[in-house]
Amino acid sequence: MKKIFVTSGMLCTILTLSQTKKDSTTQKEIKEVVLVGKKPTVENKVDRTVFNVANSSILAGNTTWEVLKMTPLISVENDETLKSEGENVTVYINDRKSVFTGKELKEYLKTIPADNLMKIEVITNPSARYESAGSVINIILKKLENEGVKGSVSLSNTQNKKNSQYSNFNLNYHKKNFTQTLSGGYSNGEYVYSSTNENYIYANKSLTNVITDSNNLNKVPTFSSTSELELDSKNNIGLILEYFQYKYNNNAIAVGSSYLDTVFQNSFTQNQSTNGDHKSIGSNVFYKYYDKVKNKIFDVNLGVNYYNEESNNEFILSQEIAPISSGSKIVSDNQNRNYYLKLDYTQPFEKSGINLEMGGKIDFKNNVIPNDYYLLNQNNWNLDHSKSNRFQYLENLNSVYTNVSKTFFKKLETRIGLRYEYIHYKIIQNVGSIEKTNSYGTWLPDILLKYTLTENFNISSFYNRGIWRPYYAEFNPFLMPNSNGTYSQGNMDLQPNPSNRVELKFGLYKKYYISTSYMFSNQDYWNTFYINDGKTIDIPINFNGAVKKYNVNFNTNQTFLKNKLNVNLSINYSYTDNSDFYAKNNIINAKNYFSNIGGSTNISYTNLLNKNININAWIGIFNQHSGNSFANNTMLFHNISATKIFPKSQIETSLRLSNIFMSPKFDRTTFTEIGSFRNSNIWDARGISLTFVKRFGNQKVKENSKTNVEKDSGGSKN
Repeated sequence: MKKIFVTSGMLCTILTLSQTKKDSTTQKEIKEVVLVGKKPTVENKVDRTVFNVANSSILAGNTTWEVLKMTPLISVENDETLKSEGENVTVYINDRKSVFTGKELKEYLKTIPADNLMKIEVITNPSARYESAGSVINIILKKLENEGVKGSVSLSNTQNKKNSQYSNFNLNYHKKNFTQTLSGGYSNGEYVYSSTNENYIYANKSLTNVITDSNNLNKVPTFSSTSELELDSKNNIGLILEYFQYKYNNNAIAVGSSYLDTVFQNSFTQNQSTNGDHKSIGSNVFYKYYDKVKNKIFDVNLGVNYYNEESNNEFILSQEIAPISSGSKIVSDNQNRNYYLKLDYTQPFEKSGINLEMGGKIDFKNNVIPNDYYLLNQNNWNLDHSKSNRFQYLENLNSVYTNVSKTFFKKLETRIGLRYEYIHYKIIQNVGSIEKTNSYGTWLPDILLKYTLTENFNISSFYNRGIWRPYYAEFNPFLMPNSNGTYSQGNMDLQPNPSNRVELKFGLYKKYYISTSYMFSNQDYWNTFYINDGKTIDIPINFNGAVKKYNVNFNTNQTFLKNKLNVNLSINYSYTDNSDFYAKNNIINAKNYFSNIGGSTNISYTNLLNKNININAWIGIFNQHSGNSFANNTMLFHNISATKIFPKSQIETSLRLSNIFMSPKFDRTTFTEIGSFRNSNIWDARGISLTFVKRFGNQKVKENSKTNVEKDSGGSKN
């Protein structure tokens, strides 16, 4: 409680200090007919890369998830996990941290049409104000500002192996000092997946091969509302409400065979039926004090997030040597609650040239995961109390931060930040009456320097210390069957992973950017496998040992033909030294040293033949070496799209071809002490999409308000 009082006191001090942000955002009208961007598609700043997509044909027929996959410096692992420079990222939407991760985040971002996007910021060097150990993706949505009613309606149909549909509406009303925005969407899709697993155990030379085919049906309705009232020229209040629902039904068939020292032993078939309903409700009440003259900002955000997932998983296993099928069913009703109060304050001091940022957050989580385990007996499901479990995770995370920025000699820009986080959490497991409590405080410093040698050449450096904490579900020890015959389990003893990162970045002629970085850690938690009671179990475990990672990134953005042709090229190379890590953890057959090569290019042409036709082509190449897992192939993504604009009727029609020449394949082998585990997945990524968009009203757009420091990160405009 003492830590909570200390944090609360610091937050109250900020509240007392703040009573008077210069709107440094310049308002720009976007052409309604000929979409010609005034900004380059990609901007490189001292701490981030900005992907300006508002005027780009890349949005045609896409969702926000699809555009993220095409964003420079971003890759997607197994069509589910977003990464930057090979590391996990934290996602913000309009500077608000998303409550979703993993598959939940993917499904949520698929409900946001790309047409709503203003830009995507990939913040590789986040300041102390961000709650993140690694890179941050900040998704900035459009904000309509002119008076009256305006909006859009879109309809999209995608044909892969199966068919899916998506519809969305956006409605905005602005009158004097009041703004109301409503948006909603509904998607209905069917998707197929195929995976192959090869599990080899060193001790007895046993091999299990499993081929799994699955079919997934989902229905996703969404709705959001933002109400904002300008009390006077300096004070705003508002309310954000969000609703997201994900109904799914998955059927999978896994066919496997086992061998002992190359001699066939047995074959089996497992049928899995999974259905569930995931509902998420979020609310955020905010107050903003905004002095344009003195450039002061004070933000207060009070939020409550709740989501519930009811799921039913049935597994029916039949083996060649056992004519009677065995089965298990797991019924869950997860409930997660999150409450937070966040304060941010910005104060410039004109005489000294110092810009001060400070703030903090009090955050509470109460997550409950009950799992009822049923066994199949003579075609009846019987509850097994000995295997059922109720897992609860309680967390209080308090944080305060400060950033100080100043420019010296009109050439040297500096930013020094310090963040302190104190976490207290409790893990409760009903079975065995296990309860674990832990708490610790962490100091997270960062420093950024940029020196402009000439108008066409600058150099910047960055250092920060981060900490990556386990996701609450990774603590859950419940043994969950997988569709491929293996099992997954969390680990109540997981510890956080601290790391240090240094980056050096060069900017040439405002078009060419080269960055190099070095990351070092003495501990990490990766997934490994173990055998128990004949079951092969996937589990995250802490490993000690040094991991050193080196990165080099090159990016350029070029425009030709009077800005009609835009070309962006991004190339990434990383080299990892795991030799000390593998030696200390007795991991054999893995590579002590490995490298990742990836990159993407985006080519767009605006107003082809002066016929209001925009075309866009994108290609991305990635591999997936990560920790003790290594890629067996390089993944290739590509798509081509064309958009026809009808100015008088304000209608757009888009056609997009995705991965038509080759469907991407995820193929990776994980090495552990007990054996090697190969997993390859092919998902429904090849297809064609047709989208219609109808706009109405005056589509005048502005960026969300930010300070110069937030926008330019230390004053850098390049």
